Amino acid sequence: MREIVETLLLTILIFWAVNAATGRFKIDGSSMEPNLHNGQYIIINKLVYQLKDPERGDIVVFQYPNDPSRDFIKRVIGVPGDQVRIEQGRIFINGTYVSEPYIDQLGAYSGTWNLEKDDFFVLGDNRNNSSDSHNWGILPRDNLIGRAWVIYWPFEDWGIVPHHALSEYKFAFQASEN
Repeated sequence: MREIVETLLLTILIFWAVNAATGRFKIDGSSMEPNLHNGQYIIINKLVYQLKDPERGDIVVFQYPNDPSRDFIKRVIGVPGDQVRIEQGRIFINGTYVSEPYIDQLGAYSGTWNLEKDDFFVLGDNRNNSSDSHNWGILPRDNLIGRAWVIYWPFEDWGIVPHHALSEYKFAFQASEN
């Protein structure tokens, strides 16, 4: 009997630990096309942003600021202290053009946003079919749930979620200056 109780307690402890560190999220809609697709399921890392700050290019899941009962998924474009300027769909961070190889089409909008401490600017990869920072504003850090990590369903799409590291942005900045 003791072994059964110990096994059950260990199972509950492992289940609790996994759920505290990760979450599951279903992609609902086409706002992250062509990289994430409607109906896909992903695992998110809920601990990563307690250990480090979100970076440009990270795909994040967060509570929608206008309705915290809804979770959204978008890509981080601007981080605290940045000025994000969009001119005819082209992104400029602190005055420097940013190449975005992960999108198929530029957004049909323009604007400028100055990010304060704990502010993030997020956009869907399908720029003209996404409810994101360009129309509802800045994402507060407190709304972040976690970083998208693995696509696990459907099985044929299984793999790591495509992020674009800061080093790639530095390369894009350097390339745009030439």
